[in-house]
Amino acid sequence: MTNKSILIFSILMIWFLGAASQVSTKKPNIILVYIDDLGYGDVSCYGATAVQTPNIDRLAAGGLRFTDGHCTAATCTPSRYSLLTGNYAFRSKTAILPGDAPLLFKPGTPTVASMLQQNGYATGVVGKWHLGLGNGTIDWNGTIAPGPEAIGFAYSFLIPATTDRVPTVYVENGKVPNLDVNDPIKVSYSGMIGNEPTGLTHPQLLKQKADTQHSNTIHNGISRIGYMTGGKSARWIDEEMPMVLNQKSRNFIIQNKEKPFFLYYPFPNIHVPRVPNQKFVGSTKMGPRGDVIVEMDWMVGELMTLLDSLNLAENTLVIFSSDNGPVLDDGYADFAEQLVGTHRPAGNYRGGKYSAYEAGTRVPTIMYWKGKIKPAVSSALVSQIDFYKTVAKLIKADVKTNEASDSENQLKTWLGKSRTGRTWLLEESYTLSLRKNNWKFIATVEGTVPAWFANKKVESGLSKNVQLYNLEQDPAEQKNVADLYPALVKEFQDKMTAIRQSPQKKP
Repeated sequence: MTNKSILIFSILMIWFLGAASQVSTKKPNIILVYIDDLGYGDVSCYGATAVQTPNIDRLAAGGLRFTDGHCTAATCTPSRYSLLTGNYAFRSKTAILPGDAPLLFKPGTPTVASMLQQNGYATGVVGKWHLGLGNGTIDWNGTIAPGPEAIGFAYSFLIPATTDRVPTVYVENGKVPNLDVNDPIKVSYSGMIGNEPTGLTHPQLLKQKADTQHSNTIHNGISRIGYMTGGKSARWIDEEMPMVLNQKSRNFIIQNKEKPFFLYYPFPNIHVPRVPNQKFVGSTKMGPRGDVIVEMDWMVGELMTLLDSLNLAENTLVIFSSDNGPVLDDGYADFAEQLVGTHRPAGNYRGGKYSAYEAGTRVPTIMYWKGKIKPAVSSALVSQIDFYKTVAKLIKADVKTNEASDSENQLKTWLGKSRTGRTWLLEESYTLSLRKNNWKFIATVEGTVPAWFANKKVESGLSKNVQLYNLEQDPAEQKNVADLYPALVKEFQDKMTAIRQSPQKKP
């Protein structure tokens, strides 16, 4: 080789090695797709036959599908709180928040988002928030703070609470987009304001009839919880929501594709009111609930297509799961119960949303990372409470002693390199439950439960007696064997007491 050839070869090798080093050391992107009220048996890769979810099935076929994966609580706000903080919701007495609740977190509270942000990640949240906003009195016409930015999200595009609550507007980075200053928003949860029709006064305007709780201000043919006036130019259209949210998520990913990013994408589907886009109406024989499952699957497919088109799939960990178990009748007459047919939203398990039984927290849980996670099915016992420390381990971030006290590092299990999950797993509802291997313990109910809950058509699992089930022999929790295993009951009670008294300290 000539001197010139050697020089060119050396330069090319230096460039190649440098580029290879950058690829190998670039931190992975993380996307958490968080579905609302999706049951263990609501997608076809978990056994559903009345509805098909091909895009989610492809995630499962190309990744790791857990058969014993759990959210932390049987209701949404507690699950979301625990997911982001790595702390059990019962420690802060977190419950389902009303639509005008203040931010649930003290600004500066360590969260997965703040931890990732401190480690160089672009952070964003798009979708259903339901973790409170502001300090208690919100001016929806100005800057709404504190909000997601106070706990580590640099970008946010939110459904402030839930789609069945007012205000029916989006909030982007602390402001309501498309708001006309001459038509200011007013919101009340304490009594009627303005003269807009309600579900009780004008039922003829409704697309779906609703119970009394959901029969306040009507918007887009749907009556909601709470009263609202103004903001007409800013109000969402339920049927357009999947497209709006996917576009905002798409924009965030494209804008941050050159750096590591974390996208928390909590879907409004399949929470009530279930109002699918016209392209999905009639996709199933189960009515709106089945159709919004198909719509949700489409949203996932669009997201994965984008990652492939940007060549990001091989450096992106995608986590798919749900915030709690399924519910059919949750306030609107969408015929979910009447049309369910042979479909089993909870699979082989008992209960669902709100319930202490297994289907309250056992939810679809899939980890997908192209080329990094080998396709497999795992029966390891895993919980969303471990998201914090597992992600910290993934990016080699330090976690301070006061952060994520209930979270465990389960990285090997989440990546499919180990089949050993948690030894103990806590499930929250209106009581506490514990899992160890295939044993399920449900503590006695303490205090009172909300009046509205007593009227729900749900198997609560609440009892004045302790309950113990062998899920291997009795997955539907039909036979309480607590009297047959007093020593095992005591072991569970002692562990429950230890967990309640102080946070666990895990590496």
